[in-house]
Amino acid sequence: MKTNLINIISDSLKHSELNEIKKDFSVLLKEIEKSNRNILINNVSVTKDFLCGEINQILETHTIERTKYYIKRLLKSLTEEKQSKINDLNLNRWKEYDDLITDSLWILDKRDNTGVHHAGYWGNFIPQIPNQLLRRYTKKDEWVLDPFLGSGTTLIEAQRLGRNAVGIELSKKVLNQTRKIISEERNHHSIELKFLNGDSSEINLKKYLKESGIKSFQFQIFHPPYWDIIKFSNNKSDLSNSKSIEEFLTKFGGVLDNCLPHLDKKRFAAVVIGDKYSDGEWVPLGFYVMLEFLKRGMILKSVIVKNFDETTAKRNQKELWRYRALAGGFYVFKHEYIFCVSEEMNRCNQKGRRKLQLAGYGYKIIKYLIY
Repeated sequence: MKTNLINIISDSLKHSELNEIKKDFSVLLKEIEKSNRNILINNVSVTKDFLCGEINQILETHTIERTKYYIKRLLKSLTEEKQSKINDLNLNRWKEYDDLITDSLWILDKRDNTGVHHAGYWGNFIPQIPNQLLRRYTKKDEWVLDPFLGSGTTLIEAQRLGRNAVGIELSKKVLNQTRKIISEERNHHSIELKFLNGDSSEINLKKYLKESGIKSFQFQIFHPPYWDIIKFSNNKSDLSNSKSIEEFLTKFGGVLDNCLPHLDKKRFAAVVIGDKYSDGEWVPLGFYVMLEFLKRGMILKSVIVKNFDETTAKRNQKELWRYRALAGGFYVFKHEYIFCVSEEMNRCNQKGRRKLQLAGYGYKIIKYLIY
């Protein structure tokens, strides 16, 4: 833009007549609407939609007091940056982030298949999940840990967003395939991606981090097998080979014990998990997994319910599944969970805090029902 937008907005506050202010902003709005791209202000890109929305709000006001209030707010959003300690969002321009979901119900119509993303790996989650979480809970150049690498969805999104990441994968074959696929996409931010082969509950992360010069992680995302719904390998350490829910939770707890100590205090972790049916009973696997975090002193921050895309098998047998649901008195799975938790406590006080959490969430009752 040729117009000095900041000066126009600032000078408008000197006017004492409402019509004079609106005249200036009407001219400014027309000039912005002619632009085919975002507006660069003080070397910062500002979206055209955001500016037009703010100016239209100013033009719709009826009193000079309210008008100047909106002008000052707009000027502040363009000249001052307000950030939290856990992300790069400028809260003075929060309206720009209309693609970030803040509700606990996520309805995502289709998966992102851009670049090297693909749905060929059975059981991988859609890229929009790590994209949303990384933008909410991390800053550029911070470190992310994914203890269940799989097809590398999290690392692909981390690379695109400028976050460094470590992925751990039990299967060396899968790890090598994932590393090759990710290498085919350009690393625009020149960030580091590291790949570890092994059991996430046993890898010596403390030693590895020290050797790699990584102090800790600022975010961890877990997408474990949904118990034995999909068998990923014949490896005994594979959670999908657990013979019972107790064994599954014990193994998953081992992963948490190995990973969570390397998460910075007051930072976030998330787990993506679904439930399952077993012998005619709905097994609340998601909540059992969530409780494993609470047992380790984590604070539950959000419970997100995401729509679950139909599997190929269910899509081809949709009417059969509907009949089974009507006959069996159950409902067909159409959702999974994303539990967001935070490390907000002093670790030396875990024991006392844990007792309060377990009592507060009725864990003793649930534990009795499980075991």
